[in-house]
Amino acid sequence: MSVQHPQEVGQGHVVARYVAGEQRYLELLGGSFLHLGEEARPAFVASLRADSRQASDQEIRALLGYEWRARLTAAWLVGVARRVEWRERIGGLLLASELTYAGQGYCFALARFGSQDDADILVSYLDRYLPQLECRYDQGSALGALMRLDSQLGTSHAERFVSPDGLWERWVDALPHTRGTATAWADSSRAAIDAWCGPWDA
Repeated sequence: MSVQHPQEVGQGHVVARYVAGEQRYLELLGGSFLHLGEEARPAFVASLRADSRQASDQEIRALLGYEWRARLTAAWLVGVARRVEWRERIGGLLLASELTYAGQGYCFALARFGSQDDADILVSYLDRYLPQLECRYDQGSALGALMRLDSQLGTSHAERFVSPDGLWERWVDALPHTRGTATAWADSSRAAIDAWCGPWDA
């Protein structure tokens, strides 16, 4: 795993500018910003939308090369603005699954990009990581994003994962405390992705 501090590429300001200010990364984690108050939430949405357009490619690259908070935030920035030129990089990071939490952002970005290419990346991720029953990474977010894309594209990529005794059910049932919750978990994962995408669809 290669992690490079933004200072090393002349972008030492990016963490304070985009990630740490008002602890933005914490509001993005799990879509926590959705629970902000009536005044705070619109301000948060407006600020992130503005930054998603203003962040330079150099700044995004620096964030995606750093730790999980920076990567999570960068993925949301490119996802909000649908900066699809970052698809390959986002997809590569998702498939590598190097850092915890950042994958949520990658799945959000792919859901926002909204193409067959993005669905293919999510399918590749699920094919790789659902059989690894001990790996509890971003399978939920990936499945939710794929289900959303299926509904938009008129495809059915998620069906083979969520079919009875499919990869999804086996992955969910691998832990005693989640056994029997495959359908509910899939539905809640889809609902979460829809909720994360909602403010930007308006």
